[in-house]
Amino acid sequence: MKNIKYFLLTLVIIYSYSCASLSLFSPETHNHYTSSNDSSSKNEPVVNKANTINLFNGTDLNGWIIYGTEKWYVEDGFLICESGPNAEYGYLGTDDYYKNFVLNLEFMQEANGNSGVFFRSTVDGTKVSGWQVEVAPPGLYTGGIYESYGRGWLVKPSMGKDSSLIMGDWNKLTVKVQDQTVTTWLNGNKMISYTDKKIGEANGRIALQIHDGGGIKVKWRNIKLQKLDSSDLDINF
Repeated sequence: MKNIKYFLLTLVIIYSYSCASLSLFSPETHNHYTSSNDSSSKNEPVVNKANTINLFNGTDLNGWIIYGTEKWYVEDGFLICESGPNAEYGYLGTDDYYKNFVLNLEFMQEANGNSGVFFRSTVDGTKVSGWQVEVAPPGLYTGGIYESYGRGWLVKPSMGKDSSLIMGDWNKLTVKVQDQTVTTWLNGNKMISYTDKKIGEANGRIALQIHDGGGIKVKWRNIKLQKLDSSDLDINF
């Protein structure tokens, strides 16, 4: 009887050691979705209004460059992008480059709302090099980061995180870009935070996008930017 007990005890020890070994030496897997349990820095950054730039003056496209043949115009104080007859990609980029900043804007999606906000990007014709904060209909990862003509999706919000997004109504998007880290909020809810060396090394324009395919119309307003410097390292409390 004692021999049987010793044999069973030996089996238990071997099994436990095997499980620990697998846990220790098995490679860790990663996906491109943020964790729904991520509770760090959920609050939107505190903006210094005295240091804020209005990128859109509510009257015309002064300070912006149109790329492509899609429609960009101002109506009733709103900046509007709309698919043109060619139904191709189109961009509206800032004259100036911005590296470290907090960007706040509001958007309203009419019809198909597939669009985006590019940062640290350059545009040649209608080919953009840089990174996009996705603006899309519900369930299509608004607030995620996509690298055009490169690695594709870098990070997507967890499914259902964009539940506050309302088609046909105004939504607020906040984007903080500082050094290697990008953090986004949709209607006050943190969507993602992503750190990337390649992003940290880049500089470029902010650009609004209209997706190809036609049938798209998006309105924008209150496009405001606060530049960040080394004294703003803890602005995300």
